[in-house]
Amino acid sequence: MSHAPCVSVVIPCLNEADHIGSCLDALAGQVQLPAPLEVLVVDGGSTDGTRDILTARAAEVDWLRVLDNPQRITPVAMNLGVAEARSEVVVILGAHAEVAPDFVRRNLDALAAHPESGCVGGVVDQVHGDERTRRIGLAMSSPFGVGDARFRTGGVAGHVDTVAFGAYRKSVLEEIGGLDEALVRNQDDELNYRLTEAGWRIWFDPRIRSTYHARSSFAQLFRQYRQYGYWKVFVNKKHLTITTWRQLAPAGFLMALAVLGGLSVWSQFRPPVGWPALAVPAFCTVLGLWCVGAIGAFALSGGRWTDAPGVLRSFLTLHLAYGWGYWQGIWHFLLLCRSPSAEFKALTR
Repeated sequence: MSHAPCVSVVIPCLNEADHIGSCLDALAGQVQLPAPLEVLVVDGGSTDGTRDILTARAAEVDWLRVLDNPQRITPVAMNLGVAEARSEVVVILGAHAEVAPDFVRRNLDALAAHPESGCVGGVVDQVHGDERTRRIGLAMSSPFGVGDARFRTGGVAGHVDTVAFGAYRKSVLEEIGGLDEALVRNQDDELNYRLTEAGWRIWFDPRIRSTYHARSSFAQLFRQYRQYGYWKVFVNKKHLTITTWRQLAPAGFLMALAVLGGLSVWSQFRPPVGWPALAVPAFCTVLGLWCVGAIGAFALSGGRWTDAPGVLRSFLTLHLAYGWGYWQGIWHFLLLCRSPSAEFKALTR
C-alpha cells in the first residue's frame, strides 16, 4: 500500500483455524472507510492449519500481513503488531472476534469527536455455539456476573475505565510504553489504566459493535477467570493501588464463605455461646444474599426459566474462580513475593 492505511488492526493469534477466516471476512467487509485498512496477524506458531489459511489469504489481498511471535505471549504479539502498524490508529482485536461492517468507521468517528480520548471502544456481544455457551454468555453479559464494565453489559455513551477491542492512537501507545509483556492476562486492562493515569480518557460508544465466541465449558470458564483474578493482583502490586474496587467483590465473597463456613462447622463441636453462635446465621445470610442477587440478575438477563440452572452455575463459577485466583495472587505476589507461577503463564482458551 503506497498510502498510510486509515486503521491498523492487530490480531494476536495461535491455533485459531476455526475462527480466523470469519474474523478476516468481517474486516474485509468494512464500509465507508476514508482509506484502506491494514491487518497484521501476529501468529505464535500455529499448528492447526491457521498459518496455511493466513498465507493463502495474504497472497490474495494486499491489506493483510502475517508476523511471527516466537515467544507465543499475547502482549508480545500486540507490541510487535503496534510497532509494525503504519496507521496512526491501532485497533487491538481478538482472533475469536467478528466486527460489525461499520466498526472501523465508528471508531474513527469517535476518536475524531473526542480528542481527549486516547482510546475508544464499544460493545462486545457474546456468540453462543450451543445452549451451554449461551447460558455462560448470559452470565457474562450481566453486571452481577462481571461487574459494571459497559463493553460487556452495554449502556449509554460516555467515559469509562476500560474497553475491549479498543481503537488507540498509536502516539498514545508509544507515549505510555505499549503493553506490559509480563502479563499473560489483564494486559488490556492494565494498559488502559496507564492510559488514564497519563491524563488520557477512554470513550465508550454503544454503536461500535463486535461479537466474540464465548467459552464453551464451565471448566474453561473457571480457568479463564482464575487467571484474571490472579493477574489482577500482579497489576495491583505493579501500580501499588487497587485499579478498580469491583475486583474485590469475588475475593470478599469467597473469604466470607470460607471463614463463616469454617466457623459454622467449628461451632457444632462446642457450646453455641458468644459470637461463634452467629457463624451459622451469618453464613446463611451471605449465601442467601448471593442467591437473591443471582436470581434477580437472571430475571433481568432475558433468559428462559429453563436457563436458570446454567446461568446460576455460571455466576457461581465466575465469582469463585476470580476470587480463588485473586487469593492465589495475594499469596504468591504479596506474601511470598514470588514471580508468576508457571501454571498461570499458560494461556487458556
